[in-house]
Amino acid sequence: MDGDKMTLTKELNHYIKRNIAASVGLSIYILIDTIFISMTGGSIGMAVLNLSLPLFSLFNCLGMLLGVGGAAYYSLNKLTHPERVETLYSEIIIFAVIIGFLIAFGINIFIHPLLRVLGGNSQTIPMAIPYVRILAFGAPFTICNYVSINFIRNDGNPTLTMMATLIETSSVVVVDWLLIFGVGLHMEGAALAGIFSPACSLCVLTRHRHFTDRRLHWHWVVPKLTTIGHAARLGIAAFLNELSTGVSIYVFNIVLLKLAGNYAIAAYGVISNIAIVTVAIANGVALGVQPIASREYGIHHFKNVRVALKHGLKITVTIAIAAFIILSIFRTPVASIFNSHHQSIMMKYATAGLPIYFSSTTFTAINLLLILFLAAIDAASTSFSLSLLRGYIILLPMIVILGFTLGTHGVWAAVPVTELLTTIIGTLVVRNRLSALPDRNEKA
Repeated sequence: MDGDKMTLTKELNHYIKRNIAASVGLSIYILIDTIFISMTGGSIGMAVLNLSLPLFSLFNCLGMLLGVGGAAYYSLNKLTHPERVETLYSEIIIFAVIIGFLIAFGINIFIHPLLRVLGGNSQTIPMAIPYVRILAFGAPFTICNYVSINFIRNDGNPTLTMMATLIETSSVVVVDWLLIFGVGLHMEGAALAGIFSPACSLCVLTRHRHFTDRRLHWHWVVPKLTTIGHAARLGIAAFLNELSTGVSIYVFNIVLLKLAGNYAIAAYGVISNIAIVTVAIANGVALGVQPIASREYGIHHFKNVRVALKHGLKITVTIAIAAFIILSIFRTPVASIFNSHHQSIMMKYATAGLPIYFSSTTFTAINLLLILFLAAIDAASTSFSLSLLRGYIILLPMIVILGFTLGTHGVWAAVPVTELLTTIIGTLVVRNRLSALPDRNEKA
């Protein structure tokens, strides 16, 4: 039995390491891009980046709605009802291109009122206008990239999707630097690199046409809204999860703008972009545990299900505590990386906010693991409810209430308070679920 546990632990470590590497890859590019923007645009550039992040989130949301939902609908029908999904990929891609360009033109037409709604003011709007105008045309590329990655992975070619991600993240860093500093396009260069990133991935994904076992084929068709609707319904959960990121950033920005102005938003830009890396690591652990826990649950190896969860918790909590200690002790040098213009006000907010905000790392890591673990043990609706609590129901009121009672410190504290409450609820739910299962492995 100990040998079986050792084998399972070894398999878990293999999955966890691979998923951490994959998750961290893209987040490192985002972090480097943020550093480049701070170097070329200073604190105002950082504020502009953070004000525009809800738009990035919108593009990602639509990509996940159509991509995750469409790929799930495709997988459910490709063997039993292939006629239903013969043109599905083509219909969704064509629809995504149309929607993407409509969004891009809409943003450009209504740029001034949109930036005001996002929290722009006389300091940030002049720099934001050219940046967001260019950024808007990344919408069709981003949406199509999400759709293509999900469909091609479900068409039996995950190696190509991994290769596309690796080439995209490695090449875009070089292009980002070249456009911002080499060509001297500054913020506009960063926006162009944001378009290049998904476009590069799409170019790599075209290699799928040489995949011998593919079932996907291109068809020039008129998208049917009923087909799009059937597919999109399966992507609503992923859409809402991703949307919570954009909504929370927007609420953070508006509250911070009212409390302390653009430099506080710039400080939040520093904090939120570091958080992308810590969350990516935690997601990597959770994604490594999920398939093993799901498989063991499916074959009624319930003892192994518990082993997978405990091992994942041990790793993710250890990493999270280490991250919190490092970010707290070295908060000044970490914040200084994003402050090449030596803006003292932004530094004051960032160094004060880092230890408060990242006191959430342990709870965040536990929550991400519990949410995916619940989905793995056939409790998808409970998993989704926990996601809603964490991303909307608890967090958004906390930002407003704590912000307007405790100031900027309250805003930073909203995240650890939310994550702690979610951890308490999630732990009780998971313990209740596991208590209903036998303590031993059974024959399926």
